[in-house]
Amino acid sequence: MKSVPAQPWWLGLAVILLGAVCLYAASQLSLTAQYAAIGPGLFVALVGAGLVALGVALLVQMARGTAFDDEERAADPGMDKQAFFTVLLASLMPALAMKTLGLPLTASVSFMLVARALGSRRISSDLLAGFVLGSACWYLFSKLGLQLGGFLPLAGA
Repeated sequence: MKSVPAQPWWLGLAVILLGAVCLYAASQLSLTAQYAAIGPGLFVALVGAGLVALGVALLVQMARGTAFDDEERAADPGMDKQAFFTVLLASLMPALAMKTLGLPLTASVSFMLVARALGSRRISSDLLAGFVLGSACWYLFSKLGLQLGGFLPLAGA
């Protein structure tokens, strides 16, 4: 008789706990706003509810006997440290450069870095795609009345 390996029950519980923390934080925020129907707490609440649901689903899968196979672990090549640190840099870009470069340029560089970490080698098209997405976000936020600074602060300096 084949023995079932010990399940990482703590993982499902940790996901549920993280979702509960998000739901608690959302309860401290407004779910609606005066100028828009969506408030800052709505997205936090949705993320929290999603995490709780995923944690419960993970626990249910483990209770049904779904195991994390050693074959899956053996096929895992491990963490790509270069890709990890590239994505980490991309996630720090907004905090480091948003004021100086503005949303479109910061989004452009962040998008390119993440695409590069995922294997893309087309730097110019990745920069262009990031710039288009960042510009669209800047425009939509400005239409909502949220000021994110100048479009290209460097051009005005």
